[in-house]
Amino acid sequence: LQHFKECISFIHECRLNGGSCLVHCLAGVSRSTTMVVAYLMTVTHYSWDECLSAVKAVRSFVGPNYGFQQQLQEYQTTQVSEYRAWLRSSFRPCPFNDQEQVCALLIQFTEQQQSQRRGADQRWINQGVGVCSLPSDRDEGSS
Repeated sequence: LQHFKECISFIHECRLNGGSCLVHCLAGVSRSTTMVVAYLMTVTHYSWDECLSAVKAVRSFVGPNYGFQQQLQEYQTTQVSEYRAWLRSSFRPCPFNDQEQVCALLIQFTEQQQSQRRGADQRWINQGVGVCSLPSDRDEGSS
């Protein structure tokens, strides 16, 4: 939580000035994801798990570790409203449609999940009978 405000400010300032911002960590799975989720929570009205799902729509293998998930939950319950107000008062009005973009990513994520489930179901159905072959009478006699 101690770095959230600084990171959110940096990301937002980059975007408002027409630039891009690369958010990274060593593996690109936990720390960077946590910062992006915190930012999305601040610029939208989505929860931490919804914002995480939106990120997973474009980078499927991300996943904050348990400690970072707890921090995101704490941020959601104790600070996100305050940070939203701070962001609105500290920066010029935001020209982005973040709420709609995150909504579109959530729809995409849901569709991806449904597609994966259908694929898994189809693989299960296609396996058919006879996955394990039992020895026949002929096999026993040839020993």
